[in-house]
Amino acid sequence: MSEGVRLNKYLASCAVGSRRACDELIASGRVEVNGAPCVKLATRVAPADHVRVDGKRVVPKDEIVVIFHKPRGYVCTRSDELGRQTIYDLLPDTLKSLHHVGRLDTDSEGMLILTNDGDLSQQLMHPSKSVEKEYLVTSNQAFENVHLDQFLQGIFTEEGKLKAKQIDRISARRLKVILDHGAKRQIRLMFEALGYQVTKLLRVRIGNLWLGDLEPGRWAILNAKEISMLLAK
Repeated sequence: MSEGVRLNKYLASCAVGSRRACDELIASGRVEVNGAPCVKLATRVAPADHVRVDGKRVVPKDEIVVIFHKPRGYVCTRSDELGRQTIYDLLPDTLKSLHHVGRLDTDSEGMLILTNDGDLSQQLMHPSKSVEKEYLVTSNQAFENVHLDQFLQGIFTEEGKLKAKQIDRISARRLKVILDHGAKRQIRLMFEALGYQVTKLLRVRIGNLWLGDLEPGRWAILNAKEISMLLAK
């Protein structure tokens, strides 16, 4: 079938998961198209086709993109084996099916995007897009000027060489850090490698969209203009 869309894209539009996760579902034989198991990743489907995952029919959902102010102390997962509170505990039932794009660790706070739009998730996360993320970071001690240049040149950590796109001093212990590629816990690892501890980390911007005055634990549905700002250079 040459018409329609690739099966993984269709499944992502049904809020089943990311395209990569959907590829894994297809390869494992958990997807049926028009009553027959489908394991070919190149399969294309049209609106009239019936698609099931684990025996349950799935259909594309209206695309929803939400900005959420993650408070400190919450984890970015649907359920936690340690019994910690998750971001989904703060969301209404109508938004609990959304997937978070990237994550903030338990002690970090600020701007998080949740959506059922698999294409948008992929664009925001793909390294080739170089989507900027801006953070306000507080250190446990005064930050030395010589270390500002090291952040830009690159710092060797347990995750390899990491660097920031931009870093500016706000005060002796507070800094603005901009990343356009992110490793897990990147800012904390970079600070730790230079002998500092991060006492507060707040993400305030993704792309050209700002967190603004959205209170911790609160969320808002984005309109088309705001969504476009996420990917704007």
